[in-house]
Amino acid sequence: MPASSSWEDLVTTALLGTDRRPPAGARAGQEAPLALLDAAAVAVVRRRAGLRAGRAARRPEPAPQDARPALPEAAARRLALLLADRSGGGGSRRGTSPDLMELLPQWLAVANAHGYAAPPQALPALLDAARGRTDLRPAALAFMGPRALWLARLNPDWRFAQRSAPGGGTALPDPGDTSAVHKLWEEGLFAERVALLAALRARTPDFARDLLAATWSTERAEDRLMFLDSLRTGLSAEDEPFLEKALTDRSRNVRATAAELLSALPKSALAGRMAVRAGACVAVDRTGDAPTIVVEAPHECDPGMERDGIMAKPPAGRGERSWWLGQLVEAAPLTTWPDRLGGRTPEQVVGLPVADGWQNELHAAWCRAAVRQRDAEWSRALLGAPSAPEAGGPGAVSLAERAKLLAALESGERAAWVAGFIATHGLSEAFQLLGVCAVPWTAPLGRAVVDALNIARDAGSYPWSFSGVMGLAERCLDPSEAARLDGLLAIPDEREDASPGAGGYWAEAFQRLVTTLRLRATMAEELSPPGTGSPRPAGTQPPDAAG
Repeated sequence: MPASSSWEDLVTTALLGTDRRPPAGARAGQEAPLALLDAAAVAVVRRRAGLRAGRAARRPEPAPQDARPALPEAAARRLALLLADRSGGGGSRRGTSPDLMELLPQWLAVANAHGYAAPPQALPALLDAARGRTDLRPAALAFMGPRALWLARLNPDWRFAQRSAPGGGTALPDPGDTSAVHKLWEEGLFAERVALLAALRARTPDFARDLLAATWSTERAEDRLMFLDSLRTGLSAEDEPFLEKALTDRSRNVRATAAELLSALPKSALAGRMAVRAGACVAVDRTGDAPTIVVEAPHECDPGMERDGIMAKPPAGRGERSWWLGQLVEAAPLTTWPDRLGGRTPEQVVGLPVADGWQNELHAAWCRAAVRQRDAEWSRALLGAPSAPEAGGPGAVSLAERAKLLAALESGERAAWVAGFIATHGLSEAFQLLGVCAVPWTAPLGRAVVDALNIARDAGSYPWSFSGVMGLAERCLDPSEAARLDGLLAIPDEREDASPGAGGYWAEAFQRLVTTLRLRATMAEELSPPGTGSPRPAGTQPPDAAG
């Protein structure tokens, strides 16, 4: 084929066919199709040889150093096993094997507590695991350290790591470097500014507030809302003047957030205004046989109430007056009520009857106020005794409210209340309450859960109804409880009215629980710094399937 034949000529000949357009330059006696293929082979070599080398891409910067101590070898092997089980058990029955992926968050928490650095070879698998589970991301990114962000920049699938990092992974200036702080605040991306404000608020709250105030009037409404939310950290009376100005903001959401923050300051002017309004609606009537709380809900939502964050329009199906009353009582300081209602304690106030069917509305608003103000005394009064017939307490009308009220109590008292609830009412409504208890569970709470599971087994039902609680027990029960569970591993004699095969399923579930607890004990020992010799909890042995 002549050198002048172009690639386009060869393509045209191939498309038309060598019968209609014989290739030029074919040797004598050579079949036309073979001549075309030979010419194409020569042209391909010529085209490739003539390509100019492209500009070399910029080499990535070296990965940052991680000065934290390396994982102990046994812990590194365990991490590899946990990550290899990312797919989970699959199916509805897991047998007796622990769900390793569900133990990864706990493993990461202990590793972070010891300050270990992630093995470099584990970073890709950790990033993949965190990509699939948002609940893993904070602990996983903390464990992976700066190298995770470096690696995430090289793979679009791991972009979440940069979004999850403060400021998108950008290094924040030192608060003492005011010039750099102002430059980033005025010129940075939104995520960088949010991260900067949060970091400053944690260390120098007044400086952070003043920085925000300087540009407040020029910020977009959605940005103002995000920035204002950062003031929850370190909220104090010094923030009140700024928040009072925010009550007149153009955005309704900004005004509502400012009002919520001010109502969390019991001595703020807004809290005082709400106390006056709410106090005018609630009083004690002493004319009957027993003191009774009477309620006169507001007849209108005036402009002053709206300015202070009261939403005028109720949700569908809600009456206006009850809607306004609930918001007023929720925003009023709880210190308002003992003096207003005859010098009574919170427990005595909550125990008073409420006339005309207003009790649920009034008590629900007190519940929300106790949660917002994190008032343990009022939370305790509204919860009531865990052994009460409905265990809803005088004011806690739903499981969600009980869980929120419990969060205001000290962890030991919280666990004791939930243990008492389970001892009286069993596990059918305990899942949400157990979720607010500190891990590992206290001994009384752990015993209450195990005893309730044992009672459920003896009742002859299948264990699947309690799978949520059983899963929590695997992650939250103290590993030292494993020895106490050995007596539950045998298959019990089935009652005549028991579900067929239920005893075998319960034995399997308890075996998985024991195996998981012993594996957790082994994991804790493996993560102990060399030489400390962290003791294995009593009654635990390395599980056969620990790997």
